[in-house]
Amino acid sequence: MITIIDYKSGNLKSISNGFKKIGADFQITDDKDLIADSDYLVLPGVGAFGSAMENLKPFEDIIHEHVNDDKPFLGICLGQQVLMSSSEESPGVKGLDLFKGHVELLWEGVKIPHMGWNQLKVCNDSPILEGIDKEFFYFVHSYHVVPDDENIIAGTCDYGGDVVASLNRNNLFSTQFHPEKSGIAGLKILKNFTNLEI
Repeated sequence: MITIIDYKSGNLKSISNGFKKIGADFQITDDKDLIADSDYLVLPGVGAFGSAMENLKPFEDIIHEHVNDDKPFLGICLGQQVLMSSSEESPGVKGLDLFKGHVELLWEGVKIPHMGWNQLKVCNDSPILEGIDKEFFYFVHSYHVVPDDENIIAGTCDYGGDVVASLNRNNLFSTQFHPEKSGIAGLKILKNFTNLEI
């Protein structure tokens, strides 16, 4: 069962529609027992880093245990950013710290937010990006992740510089773009995620 965590900071309708389209069994819940029992967790996200982390407090230990057990986990958009250690959007607020690194505002000289379609460049093998390269995905964000370890960068896109579009370490995955809003290529990513072995 795929569980989408309802922490009042995610576009639940959008991501649930994506899983419906691929015929996946999923549930949306804020029930900590159901979340803890799930084999696959998905963390969507919209809004600000600080408020998202405040809403995630009841679920932090469950998320860490799930990832430590090497069960599949997918963070999307802000759900990628909160996996980092911190963000300059919310100084002093600690992230989930599952990926070491920082979140920064996109650089000067580009339109903020980065909104619309951009081409993904796969730079490291990642199971959820299998069969994907140079496809276009839908982005809406003003901040971008800067991981300490460049080896966990699975994909980037060009937006006046390389924007980290996807991260991967073991069964922990994330995308800055919205796969559920990215047509056939995005649905393939969701399908790849659901096909991961536990």
